[in-house]
Amino acid sequence: MAQLRGLGMTHYAALALALADEHMATLFRRTLASAKVPDTAKDPRNWPLAMQEEWGEDQGAAAAGRHREQCFAAFRRLRATLDAFRPDAVVIFGDDQYENFIEDIVPPFCAFVGEAFESRPYQALPANLSRSANIWGEEPDTLFRHRGAPAIGRWLVDALSAAGQPIAYAYRLRYRHGLAHAFVHTLMYLDADRRGFDWPVIPLHVNCYGGDVIRARGGLTPPTDMTDARDPSAPSPRACFDLGRSIARTLTASPWRVALVASSSWSHAFLTAKNHWLVPDLASDRLRLAELRDGRHALWRDLDGRALEDAGQHELLNWVVLAGAMAEAGQSATDVEWIESWVFNSGKCFARFA
Repeated sequence: MAQLRGLGMTHYAALALALADEHMATLFRRTLASAKVPDTAKDPRNWPLAMQEEWGEDQGAAAAGRHREQCFAAFRRLRATLDAFRPDAVVIFGDDQYENFIEDIVPPFCAFVGEAFESRPYQALPANLSRSANIWGEEPDTLFRHRGAPAIGRWLVDALSAAGQPIAYAYRLRYRHGLAHAFVHTLMYLDADRRGFDWPVIPLHVNCYGGDVIRARGGLTPPTDMTDARDPSAPSPRACFDLGRSIARTLTASPWRVALVASSSWSHAFLTAKNHWLVPDLASDRLRLAELRDGRHALWRDLDGRALEDAGQHELLNWVVLAGAMAEAGQSATDVEWIESWVFNSGKCFARFA
């Protein structure tokens, strides 16, 4: 009999790729040094007390260690839930940032239905980061191989089309490093203790970055240097929610046990122009958090896409797909952990639904 289990998490790269704690706030320090940030915003005396405490006398080093420890404890709890559920497939809702989808085509949604996925995530790191600096001590050319679930993936794409919700699909990856970082980091974190991850996966791309995906070249172009010519918008929260609802409805009619995983942090500082790209929109995050905790995640269908972008919550669309699926399945978040941060780019939410 079909069963669904929903999980939410982050794929924040610096948790694993900033080997030394003092490196986790590198993006914050870089933004702090920008001429685009007014002096008043740079002065710690003008910061909220919680932000001052997180920054501390060591520029966030001590807080980084605590932040990583909290996140990895949450990853381990999610992995235990996944193992206890024993899924036939794990569908991951994640975003592609100029990795597999570039100027050729940028679909709103795309399911990858390959037999297996091979990735070398350390090779994808920018040149200014050490490709050997990771918490596991893994070599720069380490290959990660994850099993796909092509039969279930093909069935799902076909069933969605029959239900009036067609999406794109792909049998192979075009990105030379393999899976987009949103997916491979999710899998790396769900295997935090390197016991292996053998549950079959269906990565499902959500075009979270819409209007910025090409002009920002996946973040390689700083927001201050982007052209004014926006790309076509991301799929609306309504479209994302309705896709999730259709996924849950079709899977409920299947014989499989499927875990649905939304992967992203919430508001990103580097996307929040109104805060001078220095801090995330935590006030907006707290509103979404209250809705999630109160079982009101169905309200996310009516969120405004431009308002999400204003709050730096572009990647929340991954969670909106999950919210639609959980609303259709009649499930609410029973275990929500919120790890807030001012200087580590984003707040991180972890959730389990039942």
